[in-house]
Amino acid sequence: MTNFGSNGPETQVRPPQQGASPDPAQSNHAASQTASQAAGDVTSVLSMQGIGKSFPGVRALDEVSFDVRPGEVHALVGENGAGKSTLMAVASGALAADDGTVLIGGVHLTHAHPEQARSLGLGIVRQHPALLPDLTVAENMALGVGYKRVGGLRRAVAWARETLAPWGMKIDPRARVADLSMEKRFIIEIAKALALNPKVLILDEPTEHLNAEEVQRLFTKIRETVATGAGVVYISHRIPEVKQIANRITVLRDGQTRGTFDAEAVTEEQIVERVVGRKLETVFPAKEPVAADAAERLVVTGLSGHGFDNISLTVRSGEIVGLAGVQGNGQAELVRALAGLLSTSGEIVVDGQRVRGGNAAAANAGVVYVPADRHGEGVFLPLGVSENIVARTLHKVSRFGLVSDVLTQAASKDQIRNLAIKTPTPETPISSLSGGNQQKAVMARTLLAAPKVLVVEEPTQGVDAGARVDLYKILRTAADDGAAVIVLSSDNVELEGLCHRVLIMSRGSVVEELTGEEITEAAIAHAALTSTTVRGPEKTRPAKRRRLRAWLAGDQAPAAVIAVIVVLLGLGTGLHNGDYLGQLNLNNLLLMLAPLLLVGAAQQVVVMGAGFDLSVGPLMGFLVVIASYWIVDGGNLVLGLVLMALGALAVGVINGVMVTWFRINPVVATLAVYMALQGIYLSLRDTPGGTIFPSVAADIQAHFGAVPLVTIIAVLLVLLLELALRRTRWGVELRALGSEPDAAERLGVKIRLIQFTSYVICSALVLPAGIILMAQIGIGDGRPGLAYTLNSVTVVVLAGASIFGGRGSFIGIIAAALLAQQLVNVSPFLNLSPAWGYWLPGLITICAAVLYAQLRRTRRTGAHA
Repeated sequence: MTNFGSNGPETQVRPPQQGASPDPAQSNHAASQTASQAAGDVTSVLSMQGIGKSFPGVRALDEVSFDVRPGEVHALVGENGAGKSTLMAVASGALAADDGTVLIGGVHLTHAHPEQARSLGLGIVRQHPALLPDLTVAENMALGVGYKRVGGLRRAVAWARETLAPWGMKIDPRARVADLSMEKRFIIEIAKALALNPKVLILDEPTEHLNAEEVQRLFTKIRETVATGAGVVYISHRIPEVKQIANRITVLRDGQTRGTFDAEAVTEEQIVERVVGRKLETVFPAKEPVAADAAERLVVTGLSGHGFDNISLTVRSGEIVGLAGVQGNGQAELVRALAGLLSTSGEIVVDGQRVRGGNAAAANAGVVYVPADRHGEGVFLPLGVSENIVARTLHKVSRFGLVSDVLTQAASKDQIRNLAIKTPTPETPISSLSGGNQQKAVMARTLLAAPKVLVVEEPTQGVDAGARVDLYKILRTAADDGAAVIVLSSDNVELEGLCHRVLIMSRGSVVEELTGEEITEAAIAHAALTSTTVRGPEKTRPAKRRRLRAWLAGDQAPAAVIAVIVVLLGLGTGLHNGDYLGQLNLNNLLLMLAPLLLVGAAQQVVVMGAGFDLSVGPLMGFLVVIASYWIVDGGNLVLGLVLMALGALAVGVINGVMVTWFRINPVVATLAVYMALQGIYLSLRDTPGGTIFPSVAADIQAHFGAVPLVTIIAVLLVLLLELALRRTRWGVELRALGSEPDAAERLGVKIRLIQFTSYVICSALVLPAGIILMAQIGIGDGRPGLAYTLNSVTVVVLAGASIFGGRGSFIGIIAAALLAQQLVNVSPFLNLSPAWGYWLPGLITICAAVLYAQLRRTRRTGAHA
């Protein structure tokens, strides 16, 4: 290997070769450097010394030292899995190192906590943006840089617009992040990090989704940043970009530093050589040449989809074609598209027949896909080895529609023997096998299907060296049997040893093809790392159409749609029966609306924070039973209300503690409380009793003109919640929690406290609902409250909230509760049977859920169109 570290002003730091004695001079230099940093040397804005980190079975970082000086861009390069992201996770406080020290601006990072790293002046732009998809751009930026920096939430929109303006991307600060292209998301993340004026800024693959103009704009921003004395860590596989922007370059390979060099003193080829730095050691079966007259098994023409564009390729029978390139350049999306798992445009032809449709059509045409996610998509963990092996070919082991154990055992034993799968018995649960043997079982299933086209993603990911050799033989056997094989692998050694051809992808396109003797590990890495392909600018729809789509997918659209339905249903029923619009019926409708509105809002609060509360109905009944002992003739009204409040608070605290501190699933936790509350109020009153004091009930049901006072209060309370949801830190953080808990926590949101608070607020809202229900039924009976659990869920769904959290509207809750109550109320006036009081809400709820899901799906798929 060429020694090029001494060609420039920066001396190369080379670890001792295995079996060699360490250089004493180098050891002394390293020791003195470590001592200097430990003493608080602030000549580096970031200093990492002797960093070590291990995961089960893997030494991810081994005695890594890395520093960034004020006013420099220090690039960190290496192959996938070299340890770059792990090292930066340690630097940013997201991961605790096993060994070593981290100093930011000369101050020790004492805890593995992102908030401390940020407070010391470190900003990071991750390869996967830490943005909250259900929040707006302005809310994301305010949460990320701090509310004080933007002047509070009221100024967040204006501040975000000013901050993003120099990028020229026309990003609407009020737009939801989920509706933006990945290109714009990266700009937001970068702009957010730069706005912190960090001492050290880490950029992890920042240009992956940017076009040429945006890359140069980013470089201008980077130069402005380092001009202020800050340091920048620039992580990229794009060596031309690294050479353009970096002052120094450090190479990381297999968890160790392989040298630090002055960027001007080394060539691209030398950096690639140091990045690869290892010999082809794996034993591969010999490559048999593809017959000249071999049939064209797979022909792809002009295939485009999410992540890739205009791909054309041909694979012949017996040929193995590799897909290579830096991760995230469309390879994974392409193989899934070939398997029919992603929607595409273009043409896929197998053995002369065009494949139309999804995964089932591809499978019927003879395309078999082996996924990279073995546990998630490859094996059926609860089942045995034999069941996994025959899962794709059940028709071959079945008689008259019944699976034959004899045929299953025979087929699976043949594959176990032929592929050397190590398992005690064919019935052994596949979850107990090693990763390599699990992968062999997946390949056994594949071979039994006799594929015409075999698409394999990361075939040896997470398997040991011995199993790798067996898997290579299996792939070669499939090709020898006539299959066209496509292999996606991040291991260039693997591609060199297996493939007849290798296609290099960059930013969604095939940029180079290597064949025959051209296929070497170094050549593959060089082609991927030196690609200058850029993505074209995104196409956008006309502004009016975009605004309409955005509104339809927004939180307030359901309220408008429901309001129209309420008006039309009311007018139609009123024309059919004039008594429907009479004051008596409207008073009754609005009075019954009040508790439903409050309990729907209560459920919405926990759902927004990715929770659920099944106990709201029994809690209402429990509160009514408590009232029946104190808010009665001769009782104590104040004491009764205090006990009701304490009961509601206790249930909220219990729910919150179980969900947040004990990490019990919200459905399980609140279902347990649901049953417990039922048991308690039935123990207190197994039959209705205790008449509520009539004057109290009358006061609660008092009217202001034609509208009950409690309904006015309930509406005002729900509107106050909507204001808090949009304009307060609590509301933003609640939606952040429901949108993406991990990202919210990295941004400093105290997710456990926020979720705990949501359950307490939920129970607090159930309290007035219980008081209104008490006045309506007038007696101590907890059973009428049970129906409110399902009713609250119905209201939340009708309101268009995501049951997974993060998005919704309390204005929608008002409209949805009114519609739900109206659907029950109209049946007698339309001469419908009581059953329609159940059928109509169910039908409307299903239709609403389908409509909202379709609107959001259309918005997501059209965001980049």
